Amino acid sequence: MLVIAFDADDTLWVNEPYFRESEEEFAALFEDFLPMHQTQLELFKTEMDNLALYGYGVKGFMLSMVETAVRITGGTLSAEGTARILDIGKRLLARENELLEGVEEVLSTLSSKYRLVVATKGDLLDQERKLRQSGLEKYFHHIEIMSDKRTADYLKLIKHLDIAPDQFMMVGNSLKSDIIPVLEIGGHGVHVPFHTTWAHEVVSHPVVHPQFREVGQLADILEFL
Repeated sequence: MLVIAFDADDTLWVNEPYFRESEEEFAALFEDFLPMHQTQLELFKTEMDNLALYGYGVKGFMLSMVETAVRITGGTLSAEGTARILDIGKRLLARENELLEGVEEVLSTLSSKYRLVVATKGDLLDQERKLRQSGLEKYFHHIEIMSDKRTADYLKLIKHLDIAPDQFMMVGNSLKSDIIPVLEIGGHGVHVPFHTTWAHEVVSHPVVHPQFREVGQLADILEFL
């Protein structure tokens, strides 16, 4: 039986635009030191340097903001400045979940025919909170909050689900994290593009594979499932 896994952020609910707003708010705090776009580039560099240490999610983002601020201010970041950065992160953690169009209809329809799984990366507490707040937990057989989404991570999940790779379908907005690794292990990938994509997740080349589909919106998967 086919198991269908769904990414969470920007597949089930809005996420990346909130990070972009927070980045802009952070950069605006330090316009006396650097232009906003340059501060945003410095923050992205810090995030990439820290991924192996902090992983994905808001808490790592907060730490990277503080580190970036210390660097661009030449070590003169004040306690007040630190507090304002932490406030940006806390407000990001407290954002209300905004479900994307068609999500509940899709999950309700498919849950009667397939085993559904959440396979998402990010901070454990934050993702658990968003799932509870979403009201979508009831549709899922299993929830996997992953530290990363590489082939080894998907193989571990598939082993836990006790299925073969060709019985696994991943639905998500990121070609890099949700689709390509799954295709590489013999699974199926359905790409649902989102209008805003984190630079780290951008893939410059097209994906061509017999087990790959791209749809315009999530509800379109009901046409073939």
